[in-house]
Amino acid sequence: MRSLTFLFRVSIAFLAFNAIGYCLPLDNAQQDMAAMKSMTLAQLEKAGDDCRAHKDYQQAVKYFSVALEQDKKNGKIYNKRGLAELSAGDYASARSDFAKTTKYDRKYADGWNNLGAIYYVEKNYRVAAKYFQKAISLDENRAPFHVNLGVTWFTLDDLDRAMQEYTRAAELDPDALMRSSNFGVTAQLTTQQERAEHQYMIAKVFAKLGNVDDCLVCLKKAKEEGYGGLNNVYKEEEFTRVRQDARLAEIVPPPAAK
Repeated sequence: MRSLTFLFRVSIAFLAFNAIGYCLPLDNAQQDMAAMKSMTLAQLEKAGDDCRAHKDYQQAVKYFSVALEQDKKNGKIYNKRGLAELSAGDYASARSDFAKTTKYDRKYADGWNNLGAIYYVEKNYRVAAKYFQKAISLDENRAPFHVNLGVTWFTLDDLDRAMQEYTRAAELDPDALMRSSNFGVTAQLTTQQERAEHQYMIAKVFAKLGNVDDCLVCLKKAKEEGYGGLNNVYKEEEFTRVRQDARLAEIVPPPAAK
């Protein structure tokens, strides 16, 4: 079974809270808590977002925790606290908060997606797939959800299902697969062979969609990683259009004429 390590990065627009600089720790812990207790729910949420944007995850958790004292059933704030905990490496707390997100806001697709991500990190891939599928059922038009499910099927060696999800992701967002190494929930394959095979699969997705440029980029990456089956581009139906591009021969020399 392939082993992938998830890296998480949350892209959000944040609003700095006035000019007070709530993200900065105060001299006195009691004063710090007193200042937070005096803030409204909206102010606490914005301050927590600010801290997450500055990668001060522990302080973000504090703001979201005080916010949840004011609104104990706010699924979206549980989700934000879970993301901060996840970024800080506290997977158990993050799992608990994502579960509460789905409990209090059962139609919030991001909560199910993030719960799936936690189970993926913990290598419980079957459960992860179930939660990614739930997220997709709530919001089928979110390309990252399909990428996440595709990576999970890839990890489970279910390559046909992985192809289906990657293809759907690329249909929804042509940049989703090329961007997946930098944004959102991403996967880094742990061995060179895995990376090579994965790049070839993504190349096939782009070929199937008629995106020759990105297909060639991925084929080149697969070659750099040492993929041994590159000559299949001259056999597989998905690469029919790509074979008409002269640039392919620069990456994968055509087979010798018999």
